[in-house]
Amino acid sequence: MSGKFLCVHGHFYQPPREDPWLDMIFPEGSAAPFRHWNERICRESYGPMAWARRMGGKGIFDIINCYEWISFNIGPTLFRWIERSEPELYTKILDADAKSLARWGHGNAIAQIYHHVIMPLASKLDKEAEVTWAIADFESRFKRKPKGMWLSETACNTASLEALAEQGIAFTLLAPRQAEAIADLGSDNLQQCDEGSLNIKEPYLVELPSGKSIAVFFYDGGLSQAIAFEGLLKNGDDFWNKLSGASGEGLLSIGTDGETYGHHFEFGEMALAHILSEGAKERDGINLTNYGAYLEQNPPTRKVKVREDSSWSCYHGVERWRSDCGCCTGGHDGWNQQWRKPLRDGLNEIKTLMDKHFFAVGGTVFNDPHKAFVQYGSLLSGLVDEDTFFKLYFKCKEGSRLADLGWKLLSMQKWALSSFASCGWFFDDLARLEPVNDMTFALRAIEIATDTGLIGLEEKFLQIMASAQSNEDRYGSGVDLWNNKIKKQSDSAGSLIAQGLIRLIAEGAFPVPGEQGRVEWPGATVSIILDHNGIKDATGQADIRWSLESAVTAYSWTWTKGAGLISGSLEIKGEKSNYTEQYNFDQLPWKKQQSLSMAWVKHAADNSWDNRLQPVIEFGPALYIGYEDYQTGQTWAEKWKELWAPLVWSYLFTDVVACDDFIEFIKDSGNDHPDTEALAERISVTLCDMLHKQTTMRGKITEVLTRAKHIGLPLNVWKLQSCYWDKVQEGESSSELSELLGFDL
Repeated sequence: MSGKFLCVHGHFYQPPREDPWLDMIFPEGSAAPFRHWNERICRESYGPMAWARRMGGKGIFDIINCYEWISFNIGPTLFRWIERSEPELYTKILDADAKSLARWGHGNAIAQIYHHVIMPLASKLDKEAEVTWAIADFESRFKRKPKGMWLSETACNTASLEALAEQGIAFTLLAPRQAEAIADLGSDNLQQCDEGSLNIKEPYLVELPSGKSIAVFFYDGGLSQAIAFEGLLKNGDDFWNKLSGASGEGLLSIGTDGETYGHHFEFGEMALAHILSEGAKERDGINLTNYGAYLEQNPPTRKVKVREDSSWSCYHGVERWRSDCGCCTGGHDGWNQQWRKPLRDGLNEIKTLMDKHFFAVGGTVFNDPHKAFVQYGSLLSGLVDEDTFFKLYFKCKEGSRLADLGWKLLSMQKWALSSFASCGWFFDDLARLEPVNDMTFALRAIEIATDTGLIGLEEKFLQIMASAQSNEDRYGSGVDLWNNKIKKQSDSAGSLIAQGLIRLIAEGAFPVPGEQGRVEWPGATVSIILDHNGIKDATGQADIRWSLESAVTAYSWTWTKGAGLISGSLEIKGEKSNYTEQYNFDQLPWKKQQSLSMAWVKHAADNSWDNRLQPVIEFGPALYIGYEDYQTGQTWAEKWKELWAPLVWSYLFTDVVACDDFIEFIKDSGNDHPDTEALAERISVTLCDMLHKQTTMRGKITEVLTRAKHIGLPLNVWKLQSCYWDKVQEGESSSELSELLGFDL
């Protein structure tokens, strides 16, 4: 295949964001006004790339599915969310791969390390699991085995390449500085090379100690850097000319993050669509292709020695993920990343102990514990169902105590692997969302391990984490973060029942006595039967089942209600055990309170103004959850703005105590709001009615006017002044009300 070829690769990845108890993504304040970062990046980048506009002088003249023309990998943790939450995009991506397969004989999609762990820092067992799980996930989606696989951060060493080759992976993509030396095939005369001298337009073969081999493509570092950081996406023609000028005989390979197109550079997907359209027309003699197609026609003629423990995003190799090497983001003078080492060491310590426990205890449950572990990805991906997996790998009776133990051991390993997602070390502080997520996964794994008989893990982890320190004094040490932020994320029977009760009320599905309500999350299900529902308390039963565990646990509960919806306390008793728990609703973490709040606002916004008025009056301001760290906007702000008028009504006419964030929100949202005039008229009519018919309501009218003034609501008081003047003539007046209405009496 002689000639000039171009392959743009997009790396699409978001770290695991799921709550490890309920296995769903809860709100992330820093992503506001979107619910979380997956949703935000999907809206800004991943979605627009599937429907990228081509613009002319008179408007749109074409829409391109960029995934049809670029090589891409999508991380399994992100792909799972896209499948659930963005089904149209999911279909477009699968269709794009199918069309590229038909066009070039090889699909554009390649696989990616499952949890985006740094492979050179992973154990041999975890390397194998990460690769096999990734292959299973890929096969379940694209209905074919992957030819290539993306290494997280392109972090690479010989053992990592062995793990890929062992599972039949044919190629991977690396940064040019990761090449150390090259030689012709059949020759041992290795010549040292660097980023400047390496010919990146050909694939190379890595010959491995096992006797296996794997091909490596190197992307153009300078061009890839220009796309990511130098504004090359600002103009499509400039983008094409730059690529055309760099092209020559062989393959020009470009490595980019998917977030570059749209999130980092607005309308970047349009520039990408332009160069893909030009390439499809073979402009300047350049042909678009993908790595599998090019490799088939151009097998390597030279081999490369890869620089051990190297990566594309750390000049010090893989130190960014285990030490204070100086590579970070954030630009905070005086900050350090000395917390990276204890975080890595602590997670390694408990994972090593979990592995030993898994094989020691797993021998009583599984036919082959090793095979059960590395093939667990086939169940997670849906390649096999739960019954089939059980028959293949368990040797105990289905539904037995040992079966439940086996499921827990596998779940322990799943969350333990999640805790090594690379983003936990990538940024500048221990208290950021990403390391907190990793530690939250570790907590879940520790809890499950404890349930299976492995004790003392938390103490060992915290002994190491005591030396980890946030750069912000308010967060303190790793132990402080653990106790003050991470452990509060944990779900118990009480928190699940509390969330179930509130969710049913928020969505208008609360059962009547004797009936059952059901709330399902991907990770657990709560079924609630109401026995009694009084003004001050309610009683009932609840069944809880964790996903991929066979046991269903029954509880009785008594809810002593508080002033608001997310308030009060629960007394929980296990019906077949000695389990008891006292749970206060305000213990729910911010994310879960916010999620319940959003369930309520969606239900309210889906109904007419009049129909939703009563629940808004009851719960509106009380369900407005304040801001989280690093939050710059209200989560789901547009939905709240839809409810601006009834929320203001609720604030004015009830005795609810509203938080400062709520006051600021309705103030800001009221600026030029289309409902302002209609709401002001409704308030004016209501106050006149109160004044005429309920003379004892002058105090309430005064309060409403005071609150309206506090939020800057422009009321037309002309009619109310006239109504009030009639009362003054009858000898009924109030100095405070007179002043508010502009009288000098």
